[in-house]
Amino acid sequence: MAIVAAAAVVVAAAATGAYVLTRDDKNTEANDKPATSSSAPVETPAPAGSSANPRAGGAMQPVIPGWKVVTNTKYNVAYDVPPEWNVNDPGVSLFYDDEVKNDGKPVITMSGTATLKQEWCTVDKDADGHLEKFSIADAGVKGAQGAKDTAQAATDNTGTWVWAGFAQKEPKGTVKVTDPKEFTTSSGIKGHMVVATAPNVKKEHKCSTDGKAVGFAFKNAAGDFATFALVTAAGVKEEVPTEISDKILSSIRLSTG
Repeated sequence: MAIVAAAAVVVAAAATGAYVLTRDDKNTEANDKPATSSSAPVETPAPAGSSANPRAGGAMQPVIPGWKVVTNTKYNVAYDVPPEWNVNDPGVSLFYDDEVKNDGKPVITMSGTATLKQEWCTVDKDADGHLEKFSIADAGVKGAQGAKDTAQAATDNTGTWVWAGFAQKEPKGTVKVTDPKEFTTSSGIKGHMVVATAPNVKKEHKCSTDGKAVGFAFKNAAGDFATFALVTAAGVKEEVPTEISDKILSSIRLSTG
């Protein structure tokens, strides 16, 4: 687990692995690099944030009554999450470390994030006296420059999130990604969505689980590819159900930051 930038904070990962959150926007270059399931992993972790909704600002209202708004000012998009989710502070980026190289470099990064039950499970997996916290789920947005279309962006990024969070040490082919299908949000944004899973992974400690991610790729108002991912522990009773992830995806819309 690495610490990057002066203001970085190390926290635990959603499901497996560890992620770092940092408020230094200069460390979000991975947000603009395309992830490919054959080389770079796909993943979405989340950090601690404020208890209410630090992104709402009184202007952006949820399209789903009673839910919270999450905005991403880098890509100028917003989405809603259920009230029990925590909306992370603005400027926070999340990424998974490379567990094999252990060099502190991110394999995939997201911003504009929200987390469900950050301390769902805790364990001192390295036996170093420091408890690591594991959340049930995390969601956020990243770029996909270099992708040829939204189908490729959705497939590559979503698969990589699951690989990075749950299957870095698993055999090649562990991560399964569905064929991309066309999807249109309630605001009319068109793109492609996929579901990626990491089933039957080795359970190295009590917080280890299988993994799942739901991803949606689209173009923002500037014409740049953007990808949304919701990553959740799978095979546990608290796993984010399909009806909830579908509603979150449907709420994605353009914002003014």
